[in-house]
Amino acid sequence: MRASLIQIAVDEAEPVAVRRQRVASLVRDQAGADLVVLPELWTTGAFAYEDFGREAEPLEGPTYEAMAKAASDAGVWLHAGSIPERAVSDSDGSDDDSSGSGTSGGGAPAGEGTLYNTSLVFSPSGELAASYRKIHRFGFDKGEAVLMGAGRDLVTVRLPETTLGLATCYDLRFPELFRGLVDAGAETLVVPAGWPERRRSHWTLLAQARAVENQAFVLACGTAGTHTGVPQAGHSIVVDPWGEVLAQAGSGEQVLTVDFDPGKVAKTREQFPALKDRVL
Repeated sequence: MRASLIQIAVDEAEPVAVRRQRVASLVRDQAGADLVVLPELWTTGAFAYEDFGREAEPLEGPTYEAMAKAASDAGVWLHAGSIPERAVSDSDGSDDDSSGSGTSGGGAPAGEGTLYNTSLVFSPSGELAASYRKIHRFGFDKGEAVLMGAGRDLVTVRLPETTLGLATCYDLRFPELFRGLVDAGAETLVVPAGWPERRRSHWTLLAQARAVENQAFVLACGTAGTHTGVPQAGHSIVVDPWGEVLAQAGSGEQVLTVDFDPGKVAKTREQFPALKDRVL
C-alpha cells in the first residue's frame, strides 16, 4: 500500500481560497497512491484562533467540494486533514451531527453555529466516507479548548487493504482513544496535526508509542510554516507496528511517500500477542 503525507506550509500571506486550490493540485499529483493524508486545520493554521470563526464552513462547504473533486480526479482515498466546521441545523432544527458527535465537552455550547475541528475522509470516487470531530481540544481553557466544541465518537474507515482509525493532533497524547480505535478494528492510525516545533520531540515519541502499544501503523501528518507566530514542527512520520520509523519528513513543505504492508499488523499481533494480555 502506498501512502502520501502532504506536509503543507501554512503562509499567513496566502489567501485561504488560493491555498485550497493549491492543495487540491498537490492531491491530484498523488495519483497512483492508495491513500493521501493532509494536516490539521491547514486552511487557517492550527494556532490562528482569530481565523477559526471567520473561515469556518459547513461540513459540505468549499473545502469539502475541492477535496472531493481532488480525490476523485486522483482516484485516491483522501484524508483531507481537518477544517474549522460550523455546525448547521437540519430540517427538524437539530444539530446536523454528521460525525455522530454533538457535545461541547465543556467548551463552546453544542448546537447550531458551534465550531468543531472536523476531519474529512473521501473515497476514490469523491464520496465522503467519514468525518471525525476532534475529541481532545488543545489550549488549557483558551484557544481551541474554548472556541470549539468537542466530538465524542470514535471513527474508523474501512479501506480495501486496511482499517483506518481517526485521531487529530492533541488526541495523540491520550492512549485510551487509540485503544478504543483498535478495539473497533483499526490497523492504521491516521493523525493529522498542527504540532509546534518546541514540542517536536514529543511528536516523534508519541507517534512511536501509539504504534508500539497498539501494534498498528501510525501515519502522522503535520504542517510546516508558522501559525500566528508559532513555528510548526513538520516532521510528518510513518511508523510500523514494531515502532520502526519507515519515513520522516523535514521541517519544510514536503510530500512524504512510503510503501508499507498492511498485513504486517496481523503478523505482528500474532508473533507478539501482547494485546491479548490486556487486563484493563
